[in-house]
Amino acid sequence: MGRTMSLLRALLGNARTVRPGQPPRDGLPPDGSVLLDAPDDRLGPALVAAALGDHIPAARLLAATRHAAEWEYRDRYAVRLAAFAHSREDWLAAWRARAPDDPDALLVAAQLAVDRAWESPVRAERLREVEPMVHAAAEMAPRDPVPWRIALDHARGSRAPDALFEALWEQAVRRSSHHHGCHVSALEYLWARCYGSHRACFDFAEAAALDSLPGSLVRALPLRAAYAQLVSGDGNGVPGARLDAAADLAVELSARYPVGDPWPAEVRNLLAYVLMARQRWTAALEQFRLIGARATSYPWSATAGEGGDPLGRFLEARDMTRRASVRRHR
Repeated sequence: MGRTMSLLRALLGNARTVRPGQPPRDGLPPDGSVLLDAPDDRLGPALVAAALGDHIPAARLLAATRHAAEWEYRDRYAVRLAAFAHSREDWLAAWRARAPDDPDALLVAAQLAVDRAWESPVRAERLREVEPMVHAAAEMAPRDPVPWRIALDHARGSRAPDALFEALWEQAVRRSSHHHGCHVSALEYLWARCYGSHRACFDFAEAAALDSLPGSLVRALPLRAAYAQLVSGDGNGVPGARLDAAADLAVELSARYPVGDPWPAEVRNLLAYVLMARQRWTAALEQFRLIGARATSYPWSATAGEGGDPLGRFLEARDMTRRASVRRHR
């Protein structure tokens, strides 16, 4: 399977990119209309305001998710706002200065601090320094599972012992038993803890998916385990039938949402990647159609390489899939 992924990367490197402005083909929007990591209608205005130094729309957005217990949206928005603050922190600093005990500002600040610590060459030391901020974010919003997801990421980065991670996991699922972000963090911890044991990761992912509701993004957890095996190139992992079953479960999930829906966009991008790796071209083309104009950095940034062009990789992969599907039906 590692050979399959190497072939996929090689093909992507040589794929012909369609010029912007060409008409749609096979229900696919033109290249020029595809956007990378486009925010939804709620997050977009908050990011625009933050770019102008105004934190109030972001504060209102996160407060709304907290009051309505929209934990999945809250997690997604906190991640995106922290990523924006990574290079433009002035609006967040002003927010924290005005409301130092605001649980929403503290959540974004904790996410940003952990993100920066992860990038540091002295990761473990930096993570120890920011640990109090993570705890403070959890204390300021007792019902919120998102600070506990951040704590799980923190624990993975600091190589916390199993007992500590399990205690954090218990706190997270007590607040939201099917929280997608917490399950992704747990899967990534298991991957690191078990030194890439595909079977252990699949066992966890499949059990979580089985326990979740039909429309939950947790249903795509086995897909993430499949992706991890494919990119690792480990020929001794789980059999191909299990990889295909993970993809099939994600196909069912994707079918529940409209074309171009921002909510499952990352799952659909990941699914298209896995289906390509399995050479299931017709199914992959259908996912590209459902993706519409919503490309996501993950997983295309992995094939683009450091400083690469994930949007370009997405467009190349989409065109390659279209041509392979056409050949298959001739």
